Amino acid sequence: MTAVQVYDPAMCCSTGVCGPEIDPALAQFAGDLEWLKTQGITVRRFNLAQEPESFCDHAGVKEILDRSGGDELPVIVIGDKVATSGRYPRRDELAAMVGLGATSGSVEMSEAIRELVALGAAIGASCEPCFKFHYDKARKLGLSVEAMREAVKIGEAVKQASAKNIVGLAERMLGGDEPKTATSSCCAPAKATVANAESCC
Repeated sequence: MTAVQVYDPAMCCSTGVCGPEIDPALAQFAGDLEWLKTQGITVRRFNLAQEPESFCDHAGVKEILDRSGGDELPVIVIGDKVATSGRYPRRDELAAMVGLGATSGSVEMSEAIRELVALGAAIGASCEPCFKFHYDKARKLGLSVEAMREAVKIGEAVKQASAKNIVGLAERMLGGDEPKTATSSCCAPAKATVANAESCC
């Protein structure tokens, strides 16, 4: 089964909807990755701010990071080979990369869909001001309470999965007699961008 790995630059969240301003490119890319999953493609994302050790584990990604200090992120890896760097590919490009047939094109992100995505992301990020802001916009757009509840449910599921993963990491690192030494988040010490990745947002 083809796998897609996305190595994102350091940021709070990969949805593009964290905060009052939505990043349409990131939101569209997140939607395209979800579409890939429905086609049976395994997708994983790594955030430089939160999982820097993953960037060191892949030789191709580490080489790019050493060379540019993060300026060439994101890096898209298909299977085990670097496919693109420095930009987020469109859905039709992703489909071609993994060997899928022609697609009907990217889904149009209406304002209503964006606000539902933003509500779910606010829950996942535990951002109270974000939720209030997008809740008010959703109400003005006439979105139903049922639709907003569904968005909240999805955001909560993502949040719980993330919490489970970090607890699992802690248990793995603390499971032995001696705590494991964490992999340095600084793959290229000479680059300030990478060094700053030690701090979580």
